Amino acid sequence: MKKLRKTLIMLLLVALLVAACGGEEAEIVVEEAEVVVEEAEVVEEAEVVEPAEPFLVAVVMPSAITDLAFSQSMYDALIAIQEERGADNFEIVYSESMFVVDDAAAAIRDYASQGYDLVIAHGSQYGSSLQEIAPDFLETSFAWGTTVDTFGMPNVFAYEAKSEEGGYVNGVMAAMLSKSGVIGVVGPIETGDAKLYVDGFAVGVAATNADAKVNTNWIGSFSDVALASEAAQTHIGAGADVLTGTAQMVVGAIGVAEENDALWFGTQSSQTSLASSIVVANQVYHWEVVLKQMIELIEGGTYGGQYYEITLVNGGLEVEFNADYALPDDVKAAAEAAIDGIVDGSVTIFP
Repeated sequence: MKKLRKTLIMLLLVALLVAACGGEEAEIVVEEAEVVVEEAEVVEEAEVVEPAEPFLVAVVMPSAITDLAFSQSMYDALIAIQEERGADNFEIVYSESMFVVDDAAAAIRDYASQGYDLVIAHGSQYGSSLQEIAPDFLETSFAWGTTVDTFGMPNVFAYEAKSEEGGYVNGVMAAMLSKSGVIGVVGPIETGDAKLYVDGFAVGVAATNADAKVNTNWIGSFSDVALASEAAQTHIGAGADVLTGTAQMVVGAIGVAEENDALWFGTQSSQTSLASSIVVANQVYHWEVVLKQMIELIEGGTYGGQYYEITLVNGGLEVEFNADYALPDDVKAAAEAAIDGIVDGSVTIFP
């Protein structure tokens, strides 16, 4: 720039000398020199902006992303975050129907080796595998559930659903709507959010109608639709006119309920589309509430070591009433009162 200034000064001196002789061309030379100076300044100030790297998430699930239950609840949550952040900034890949734990473990390790920012092992059956894999990828974040156990590892998050809350609310409504006083529950394996939901449901029924009978059948599988159907048939045969259940196998039980005009209460994801005439309400999981917190920590350099819960208080759980079902006003009022009580702490589900 100093050399350029010296050159301009010389040009201006020459121009003044020529101008003294009455020439017009000198003015043109000066104007062109000024343009060159402006262009040189623009080039000097230009900066290169690097594009932001997208956040990469991989999830391994035990069932299909359209199961209207456990796996779909996680998939829907990730899609909600992607829509909020933009597809260019938030990329999702998934492996669904990973019933075989060894296959799921291979997928988890493969995603971690590819450099994903967050790898989600969506199933309590994947815990042992994750405990072995996570130490090999300390700069990758892992999350798994439903559980509160992070194994004490700095790169593992855990997440849990306080599903007893919506279970209690559903139980209150079931007790008020049942005419026979017999209610059937189809459970998968007595663990995790499934057990919490079933236990909370039974407490809600008992708190509303102490004379009602809740029959629970644990079929020992999260995915066996045929067994779920058989369990539902058994409940109908025992006089149940209201049914509920949890996990992806409930599609079989819902079909039986619809065939016998029995009412159904759903959980994990909305199941209204399966049988809108008999589904009264659903407890819907919104995992995005806690996933956003995990992602914020990861982007700030914290890769794990914490667990999260979705609840009615933080909006991670929602009781969704089926608009197509004519729910009596007093039943809906009782359900809303139960929700308010859980939120403000006046209702205690488990002592």
